[in-house]
Amino acid sequence: MAQIKSEAAYRAALQRIEELLPLVNDETPTDDKNYLELDMISDMVEEYEDIHYPIGKPSLVDIIKLRLYEMGLNQTKLAEMLGLSNARVSEIMNGKSEPSLKIGRELSIKLNIDPAIVLGI
Repeated sequence: MAQIKSEAAYRAALQRIEELLPLVNDETPTDDKNYLELDMISDMVEEYEDIHYPIGKPSLVDIIKLRLYEMGLNQTKLAEMLGLSNARVSEIMNGKSEPSLKIGRELSIKLNIDPAIVLGI
């Protein structure tokens, strides 16, 4: 398969995708030339982005902040939910300390975070 080899080619591919998107929808046959072109260019862009713009794994703190935002909670409410002091939650949220296994379990349950994420595996 062809590859995107420069940033200029990458930008041109993104522009072409923008041109093709209005021409392709869920009803477009998979053998339509616009569908096929969009599919091929999208794969090439994805491959280029995986190499040049990798997305790192979020930290536990990032995930906690996201869940707090999604649930409409703040750090003070989290401290109340976990039965911890604001200072202890602040230490965890600022990366100054890691949550204990007990606190990690409570984070997992109360914020609905996968235990594997809390454990870093």
